[in-house]
Amino acid sequence: MLDRIRDTPGVVLDNRGYDAQWDEAEERLTGVIWKLERAQSFTESAGNLAWQAFVAGDWQRSLAVLDGARSARRAAAARYARQGIELRRVRIVEQPVSAYLQWELHSLKITDECGRPVRVLDASQVKDLERDQQLPELVVLGHLVLFEVCYDENWAGCGARRIDDPEVIRQAAGEIAQMWAKAEPLAGYFAREIAPLPIPSA
Repeated sequence: MLDRIRDTPGVVLDNRGYDAQWDEAEERLTGVIWKLERAQSFTESAGNLAWQAFVAGDWQRSLAVLDGARSARRAAAARYARQGIELRRVRIVEQPVSAYLQWELHSLKITDECGRPVRVLDASQVKDLERDQQLPELVVLGHLVLFEVCYDENWAGCGARRIDDPEVIRQAAGEIAQMWAKAEPLAGYFAREIAPLPIPSA
């Protein structure tokens, strides 16, 4: 199913519409939010101060900003826990690791440590699903809705496609769950593969 998502009918949303519809679904949700991330480089928003420090070449400042977000990330995880929601993120990684992904995995390490688990899957483990093209970026909010996240030519977020077909949602969630079961928890992967790397250039 995951390799056929792009051919599945959906409603195109801009960033504002995507955020609003995510919030509306989240309010009604209990259970697991599945997030699948496949691309190896993105352009983060101008409001992401850690990202701005990274692209400006200030690696230590970027890490300090990320570390300063711990309390907010713990609070977000606690709010989900009270509501009965768990966000499970599967991050697919190609070797050698891109500069963007090296930076993002530092961010995701903090996310993981603050109560929102992240697992890593090597790109070789999804090659059977990528005969024609890479897997899309997906978010599945329980049984309620699936969003295919959309990006512009610079890989900056520009909204999403909303898919409401219950069978598509069920199958996509099941396939991401299978990836999750095969994937490695981020902490061990980070210590082995990311921590020893030299400072990247944006």
